[in-house]
Amino acid sequence: MDFSSLTGKKGASSAEQKDAIKQRVANEIAMANAQQLIGKATDKCYLKCVTAPGQSLSGKEQTCVERCLERYFEAFNIVSATYVRRVAAERATGALQEM
Repeated sequence: MDFSSLTGKKGASSAEQKDAIKQRVANEIAMANAQQLIGKATDKCYLKCVTAPGQSLSGKEQTCVERCLERYFEAFNIVSATYVRRVAAERATGALQEM
């Protein structure tokens, strides 16, 4: 089976092709997760801040949505950083097995 069309590398070894496919899949998953995060944050902030939908957002609603999104992403970044540190610490101590 020729994976060069997926990896963009003609004549690459099977290990290089496998790594390229893994990286591409990881990138696609990251993009899907980012889209899901943005959608969820937007939905939650809209429901919280826009009490009477109309043709446009009032100044108060716009400010509320902006602040809500800032807090949502700030909280996400804190949780993500804490999780990454925890996984790194567990790997360093050998508590987490490599897949």
